Amino acid sequence: MKKIESVNNQYIKDLYKLHDKKYREIDKKFLIEGKKLIQEAYVTNNLQTILTTDIEFELDGIETVLVTDAIIQKLAYTKSPQKYIGVCKYIDPKESNPSKILILDDIQDPGNLGTLVRSCLGFNIDKIYLSSSSVDLYNDKFIRSSGGAIFHVDIEVANLYDKIVELKGNNISVFGTSLINGVDLTKITVPEKYAIILGNEGNGVKRELLEITSKNIFINTNPLLESLNVAVAGSIILHYFNTKKSWLNIRILFI
Repeated sequence: MKKIESVNNQYIKDLYKLHDKKYREIDKKFLIEGKKLIQEAYVTNNLQTILTTDIEFELDGIETVLVTDAIIQKLAYTKSPQKYIGVCKYIDPKESNPSKILILDDIQDPGNLGTLVRSCLGFNIDKIYLSSSSVDLYNDKFIRSSGGAIFHVDIEVANLYDKIVELKGNNISVFGTSLINGVDLTKITVPEKYAIILGNEGNGVKRELLEITSKNIFINTNPLLESLNVAVAGSIILHYFNTKKSWLNIRILFI
């Protein structure tokens, strides 16, 4: 097992630079912290190297570097880190024809993004399209709040307007979220193929996107409530779409 003891080691300095998005983009690598995230990255073949103070921790086929507590402290994002740091390669979007999609327009809070990615994994979303002005996909707070779901959900940064036009051209129903010209969530029929758009925490979905949707929906709540947190609202909608049988399935059932 390789050992590094100095925080001034050039390799450690280079890894520390990955705290900066600019260097992550150059190297196409990012850091994760903790045994659970490392194991999630390992099973999806995104893990390249482990740095740890635990001499007994190894994963087959992965380079493990024994380091000091000071190095862990330097590389970690948290104040009281676990003794495991992972170096991962960027996650490539999967080539697929998704039929259940979440579109995220300028989500700014990494905790909200992490919660939504977890909900996508829980409620069988095939693909997430994320606007380029949303929170960085490799933001540490987002990765930790995703609980490892980032390694299991297909996420791609895209031009949302163009993507919505493309999806509709492929006969996928696109649902915006808005009180303006919206329909109560419980009044819609869930199609076989769908995309749901969620918007910025303060401003919602951009008007130009809402104007090209198939339909806009809202969650009916107590009028005393000003609004739901976007991660809460998104999770409710994703659960509803996942559990409601589509009109097509119901029709087939009675033929």
